[in-house]
Amino acid sequence: MKAGIFHGANQPLTIEDVELDKPMAREVIVRTVASGVCHSDLHFVDGLYPYPAPAVLGHEAAGIVEEVGELVTDFQEGDHVIACLSVFCGNCERCLTGHPNLCSSPATRRAPGDPPKMTLAGTDTLVHQFLNVSSFAERMLLHENAIVKIRDDMPLAQAALIGCGVMTGVGAALNTAKVEPGSTTVVFGAGGVGLSAIQGCRIAGARQIIAVDLVESKLGLAKELGATHLVDASDGDPVEKIRELTGGGVDYSFEAIGLGKVATQAFDCLRPGGTATIIGMIPVGEKVVLDGPAFLSEKKIQGCTMGSNRFRVDMPRYIDFYLQGRLKLDEMITKRAKLEDVNEAFRAMKAGEVARTVLMFDEA
Repeated sequence: MKAGIFHGANQPLTIEDVELDKPMAREVIVRTVASGVCHSDLHFVDGLYPYPAPAVLGHEAAGIVEEVGELVTDFQEGDHVIACLSVFCGNCERCLTGHPNLCSSPATRRAPGDPPKMTLAGTDTLVHQFLNVSSFAERMLLHENAIVKIRDDMPLAQAALIGCGVMTGVGAALNTAKVEPGSTTVVFGAGGVGLSAIQGCRIAGARQIIAVDLVESKLGLAKELGATHLVDASDGDPVEKIRELTGGGVDYSFEAIGLGKVATQAFDCLRPGGTATIIGMIPVGEKVVLDGPAFLSEKKIQGCTMGSNRFRVDMPRYIDFYLQGRLKLDEMITKRAKLEDVNEAFRAMKAGEVARTVLMFDEA
């Protein structure tokens, strides 16, 4: 099968042939139909986070089950599914206390001595699976607890977005921060995750949703998806503007870029008692500096992993939101492309030209 291979930081992905192993117990093969190009992939390509090479990147995908291994009872050939990097075992303390997105049990991965899931075609060279998914490939070999079955009438290009960006952003508002109706909110960054956080705040009933970005076109899309106010961060101090718009600060702020400086701004723009949720992947080694006395006013800052999801429950709900017109996904797909266009998709993302590029493998 064809796949986009990562050979190391600051190198373009190469399209190569990869051999996929047969599914073992509790594993499935999914034919990839659509894969979003997420900013998280770019962090690894740019070397901000380390990852072993060679690897097949990509983790935001939807497709159709093609083959199931032994002991798989919940899926069968032909099922439409969304993949999720938050694979869960269902038995560890994190899973059993309601935090399956934080599961790190080795039970969902192949054991040492098992055959590799992927190798370079015609060789014994191991190809690493990226974040339990590896969706920049024509097929994915996944643990059964890395997918959720969805209704057949859901378009798979839009469904792919729910696999990471939408789940992360909407979930940050609904699950992690638990935004209250009538509250005031701000989202720093109007990329795929930030736009999803804006929609999460809208769905939650926030009365004021401020979008902050440097790119005018992205702010325009943020307005279309639910932002009530816009702040151009290239023109003055965004924190002061947010305080002016809200009369002192917001109840909830979200950092959806991945910069320590912006995480500080997200904390600084809070009202007393407010909560800042850091969604973005701040580079390894980068520190977040906070004003100590601000904690005396009960301001809080917290992290977020994949929208604190219970994806087997959350994703079907978000699909219903989409089909009801309450969650806008069509507008978030700026461009559809082929696997061979993946490096151009990264370039367009860095340039701020797209909300999301979706790689299409199959129009099913």
